[in-house]
Amino acid sequence: MNPEQIIAALKKLVDDGKVLTDPADLDAYGKDWTKQYAPRPLAILLPKTTEQVQAIVKFANENQVALVPSGGRTGLSAGAVAANGEVVVAFDNMNQILDFNASDRTVRCQAGVVTEQLQSFAEDNGLFYPVDFASAGSSQLGGNLSTNAGGIKVIRYGMSRDWVAGLKVVTGKGDILELNLDLEKNNTGYDLRHLFIGAEGTLGFITEATMKLTRQPTNLTVMVLGLADLTNTMDVLQTFLKNIDLTAYEFFSHQAMQHVLAHGQVQAPFAAEAPYYALLEFEAVSDQVMEDAMALFEQCVENGWVLDGVISQSETQANNLWQLRERISESIAPRTPYKNDISVVVSRVPEFLTEIDQVVTEHYPDFEIIWFGHIGDGNLHLNILKPEDMAKEEFFDKCQQVNKWVFDIVQRHRGSVSAEHGVGLVKKDYLQYTRSPVEIEYLRGIKRVFDPNGIMNPGKIFDIGG
Repeated sequence: MNPEQIIAALKKLVDDGKVLTDPADLDAYGKDWTKQYAPRPLAILLPKTTEQVQAIVKFANENQVALVPSGGRTGLSAGAVAANGEVVVAFDNMNQILDFNASDRTVRCQAGVVTEQLQSFAEDNGLFYPVDFASAGSSQLGGNLSTNAGGIKVIRYGMSRDWVAGLKVVTGKGDILELNLDLEKNNTGYDLRHLFIGAEGTLGFITEATMKLTRQPTNLTVMVLGLADLTNTMDVLQTFLKNIDLTAYEFFSHQAMQHVLAHGQVQAPFAAEAPYYALLEFEAVSDQVMEDAMALFEQCVENGWVLDGVISQSETQANNLWQLRERISESIAPRTPYKNDISVVVSRVPEFLTEIDQVVTEHYPDFEIIWFGHIGDGNLHLNILKPEDMAKEEFFDKCQQVNKWVFDIVQRHRGSVSAEHGVGLVKKDYLQYTRSPVEIEYLRGIKRVFDPNGIMNPGKIFDIGG
């Protein structure tokens, strides 16, 4: 079939007006937040039901049409980029919360439900959905699960996969599977949920998910501490964890905070400057917890780990302190940052970060390095800002060499080249730094079982043929 025939046939599979071919739509739906690849999709489909998705996948198998899933398009690994004439399946119209069970504390959602929509629904019902990150207002649940998104509260609540009670998926063959039936205990062989979570749409498309909810946290309180040295991040973390259950432990460099402050919407937390800052969040459920927190703070100061600090006295102040961390990406965006999302076990973080900082600075002293991340779970975000007088193409070329240095260090520390944004196209060539050749071949074998014709998000994570 030629492209015109394919588009004509696709129009019969979805509702009227839900096949988009306008150049502006192709550009908008054919990419995510990465900038390395130009979007070139054939068409955009907006299905409404699982059955429509199934019909699309069966048609794609019969006619060898490549499909790319599209959620909120907030990814940073080009996992949702359609650069080779693929058909994009966008889940914007599958955005309904279908069922809520107060006794089980579960909610069944379509894949296009926006993260913030789920968070608000949980709150309206006196519960809490704890997976949270800066893109919660636009990211979609299907995309979150397809990359196993983490965010700012992993230290307490875990990753997206920890909150999935059940999934409905359309496999690459076009079969509809209902996985786990929302059961808490189900020891009946392989748990296929966890193959689709983190698979970036390469095995099939998630169309519905039953998500677990939990109780709302009480009196969330935030501390921001100025640290004397990078290694003090671990000293402070270990000290607090002995006495307090933290809901978040974030860090950011002084350079990162300077960019946020330059925007003028947030004030410095205290007068003293520090090379690094830690942001701690915990539930102040009693006066005793607050007293314990203050005693731990004083202990950290006495040990020389903390130069100064502030603790929130209200919900508004807690939110304002969070802005120091949450506004970093927004504040550096105009500088066309190179971003890398990497992880190691928590105990290796200071040495790991220092090695990367040194190797980049040694080779490219004109590059400004911005560090921040979820240091409490070993997830670091390396951001290098493009010099204003350097062409974007030259900058990205140099960053490819940076990738090699960074991932050599990742491999030496037995870390991951992607902590929470997936592999996509951006990190496909570096998968071997985290996964062995034998393991990658097992991954390819799984792909062949679920997607024998190779139509589901082809070229992402790895090439099926080698």
